[in-house]
Amino acid sequence: MPFKINIAEKTGKTYKLEIESEDLPGKKLHDKIPGKDLLSDLEGYEFEIAGASDKAGFTAHKEVPGIGLKKIFLTYGKAMKKRPRREGKKKTSNPTPKGLRLRKTVRGNTISSDITQINLKVLKEGNKKLSEIFSDQNKPREKKEEKIETKTQQTPAS
Repeated sequence: MPFKINIAEKTGKTYKLEIESEDLPGKKLHDKIPGKDLLSDLEGYEFEIAGASDKAGFTAHKEVPGIGLKKIFLTYGKAMKKRPRREGKKKTSNPTPKGLRLRKTVRGNTISSDITQINLKVLKEGNKKLSEIFSDQNKPREKKEEKIETKTQQTPAS
């Protein structure tokens, strides 16, 4: 099963990659990975596993050992953003009340075949820039105004 890899630079730019690797299963969160294990073009790079999530969307949590799912008691932070929606029709004044702790399901800190997405952080750069290696992902996004203008120009007048 292929892994979707997100590589984040210090500038904030993220590059996406989809690979099948036998080196990644068994690694843990915050382990260091040489770039040549992912792609031959990434020679000289060193990455850190910053996070991961599985096919159901459960995030990998660094305090949970192993590869399985586990329910843990969490405060705000990773795997818990706001109070759940299942509180009924009553409107809440504060979506993130101070001191709220809930039991949430998370995945263990070891990469396995159930993990689909892995987030990497660049620790050491190689000879080539990431923008040169992933040149197809460097295209700037089109603005919405330009798309609307092109649609109005293409529609024929009746």
